[in-house]
Amino acid sequence: MFTKQGPTVRELAVQALSSTERGYDLLAPKFDRTPYRTPDRVLDAVTRAVRELGPFDSGLDVCCGTGAGVGVLRRLCRERAVGVDFSAGMLAEARAAFPPGGEGPAVHWVRADARSLPFAPAFDLALSFGAFGHFLPAERFGLFAEVHGSLRPGGRFVFPIGAPPPVGSRAYWSLFGFDAAMRVRNALWRPRFVMYYRTFPLGDVLKDLTRAGFAARLLPLTELGVRPDGSPRARLVVATREGPA
Repeated sequence: MFTKQGPTVRELAVQALSSTERGYDLLAPKFDRTPYRTPDRVLDAVTRAVRELGPFDSGLDVCCGTGAGVGVLRRLCRERAVGVDFSAGMLAEARAAFPPGGEGPAVHWVRADARSLPFAPAFDLALSFGAFGHFLPAERFGLFAEVHGSLRPGGRFVFPIGAPPPVGSRAYWSLFGFDAAMRVRNALWRPRFVMYYRTFPLGDVLKDLTRAGFAARLLPLTELGVRPDGSPRARLVVATREGPA
């Protein structure tokens, strides 16, 4: 599906009927050949925007998947880049994509749940791409608090967030329909597969970042396009850790 090298309809169905963790273990070998992988143009836009906020010594990719965000950290950090994910299958693909040695910062991989990160305040930069739909709204504050606890004072937590599609548009109904189908699936089937597109509204996100101890601001990612009213189609959330270590 999507390409000849991508997952088949049957493989996607098996994934969708699995738990979130098991589903990604199954999808991992073909994940980078699906539309779910963050596009390079988004990775490049974020890299250019975040570079202006540095320098950074160590970086953390939260819910790293197959390692696209670690690739960004290797361009931004001088000493160390760490990817953390709960899927052993995704981490195996990430390790294969970034073999040891070579130039750039050292790369490490950690298997852990982002809701319980095993790090002291050791990072200057944390980022995440495309993972927040796997967390229910009630889990969002706890996730942000875990990232906050992994950053040094003054450290940055950054992630892109897209503008919501206009109400009534084709994209709006597509996302609405997907989330509705997932809610029905999770009401009728166990284990749950948590993946929603409409549970991460910017206003609530900013409130939870503030509660977790961050000072947040927004940077426009205009190279990813603008809407008819001139506003950017995507923004970069830049959350800075406040307070003592």
